[in-house]
Formats: sequence, structure tokens, C-alpha cells
Amino acid sequence: MSDRPQDPWREGPGGKDEGGAGASGQGADSAATSSSEVDWQARERTVQLEMMDRWVQGVVTEQRRSRRWKLFFRFLFALLFIASIATSVTLFTLGSQPAALPGERHLGVVRVKGVIEADGEANAERIIKGLRAANESPASVAVVLDINSPGGSPVQSQRVYDELMRMREQGGKPVIAVIEDLGASGAYYMAAGAGEILAAPSSLVGSIGVISSSFGLKGPMEELGIERRVFTAGDNKAFLDPFSEISPEQRDFWQNVLATTHQQFIAAVKAGRGERLKDDPALFSGLIWTGEQARALGLVDRTATLEELAAELAPQGGVHDYTPRQDPFERFTRRFAGVMASALGLDANVSPVSYRLP
Repeated sequence: MSDRPQDPWREGPGGKDEGGAGASGQGADSAATSSSEVDWQARERTVQLEMMDRWVQGVVTEQRRSRRWKLFFRFLFALLFIASIATSVTLFTLGSQPAALPGERHLGVVRVKGVIEADGEANAERIIKGLRAANESPASVAVVLDINSPGGSPVQSQRVYDELMRMREQGGKPVIAVIEDLGASGAYYMAAGAGEILAAPSSLVGSIGVISSSFGLKGPMEELGIERRVFTAGDNKAFLDPFSEISPEQRDFWQNVLATTHQQFIAAVKAGRGERLKDDPALFSGLIWTGEQARALGLVDRTATLEELAAELAPQGGVHDYTPRQDPFERFTRRFAGVMASALGLDANVSPVSYRLP
């Protein structure tokens, strides 16, 4: 007898083979066993082939599905990339050219928003570009600098101030500055270059001063047992290092630098405003006033809004924005660089001296 398990495919009721009796003799039993062995092996191979076939079909199906998703995501990525490039090119083209000229005569407005800095949105190159486009437009009746800023870089502020003074000397269109919520420090430095300054009654105006802020951590570092290691060539190279002591001579020197920068600010305001300024020492003390108070001090010519100015000079056309548009990729990289600099403890502002509110 074979040790092969009984095959239910060949057995009948009661365990007897369907081909005949269970004990019909040695020859019949041997033949039946051989035949059953062959059939069992054939069925086993068939089952294995079917299982293999199903596994191969599953693998192929999964590969096809994976391939389709890869193609989908590649297509989506390519589409987004093309759309991003097209948008960047379009905005760059629009931003690199003067704004389209409306048919009606209008105010040519250039906006100064946020902190004034070389790497920010309110930088001199961008503002001057817009001012020139507004001045050259035959449809604009006036060049208007719309300001809402706490100030910032002395150099960037001075560059815009010089451009406004140059336009005033050339004559032609009125050059006007309108202060929205805030026109302080470097932002007012810019405004002083305009022929006329307007502000709302509740606007904040002034802060004619210079600031340089830092901190000192030498004492706490010594208590914690932290040693500061700075290698310099020059006795005063690291005098602004917040982890080192500052000598009386260095303090006097830096105060003189700030005073000199402050005098430059004062001279620019006096040149721009002239005899309209009141003789009040508090004007240049760094204080900030409301629009009504600023008008009484001669810092502002009259209290009015941009809409009121447009109704006065261009009632039909209103205002038209000549501020150059920024490339979104450039804006993203600048913000990303600023965030990374802050995360690493690096000051993104190049100059430690600033015309801005603390």
C-alpha cells in the first residue's frame, strides 16, 4: 500500500475507489495506486500553475497601477512647473514695465508698505522705478507716494528722498506724499522730499531720529561659565559684539556716529520742508505726532486722504498704481532667506543704524 494520503477526488463513499471494490486483488490495487499517484501529481501541478498565474497577474496589475500613478504625478508636477514658470514670466514682464496707461487722467501712485530695507518689498530701486514710470506717464496728473511704514534703512530712504527732490527741481507734475496709518522715521525722510505732504488726522507722523539697538550678555555668560571667543585684527573691530564689554571711548565714538547720521536726517527734512517747519526743538527729538499735530508743527501741509486728493486732482480717473510688481519666486526666496537668518540668529539688516521706530 502507498503512503500517499487518500485522494478525495478519486474516492467514493466509504473510502472505496469509484473504479471498483477496495480489495480486488494485488494487481488491481497496484494499478489503481499508480493511476491515483499520476492523477494527484497532475492536479498538484495544475493547482501550482494556477496559483503562479494568479500571483503573476497580481504583480503585473500592481505594476501597472504603480506606473499609472507615477505617470499621473509626473504629469501633475510638469503641469505645475509650467504654470509656475508662465506665471513668473508674466508677472516679471508686467513688473518690469510701466503700468498700462488708463484712458482717464489719474494720480500716479507708488506705494511704500512695511519696513524699508534693501532686500524687502519697500526698497529704493523698486520705489524709484515706480516713481519714474508715474512721472513719465502722459495720463498721470501728479506723482503720489502712498506711505504706510515705520521706516528702516537710512540709505534706502535717502535714495528715494533724492529722487523726489530731483523731480521737484525738474518741475512739471506735482510731487505729493500721502501718509496713511504710519509715516515715521525713514518713511518720513522719504516724504520730506515731496513738494506737499498729506496725512489723515489720526496718522502717526515724525520720529525724526536714529536708533541702534543691541544687548549685553557678558555678566550672565560669566555666571554660566560660558567663554566667548572672538578673534579680530583691530582693537575696535568687535566693539558692537553684544557678548563683549564696550569701553567709554567706544561708546562715545558710536554715539557720535548716530549723532552725525541724525544731523543728516535733520538737514534733509529742513531742505525739503523749508520755512514750513516750526521752530520747535522737539521736532527732531524722535517724538511722533498725530496728523493734526504734525500739521501744526509744519511736518504736514494739510490733513487729507488719498481718496480726497484723487477727487480734487483727478475726479474721473481716480488713482492708478505704478508700484512695480514683484516676481513671486523672488519674494519667496527673500522671505525664506529672512526666516532662515532669524532662525540662525543672524541679523538680516546689513546696517546696525536705522531710521525706524523701535
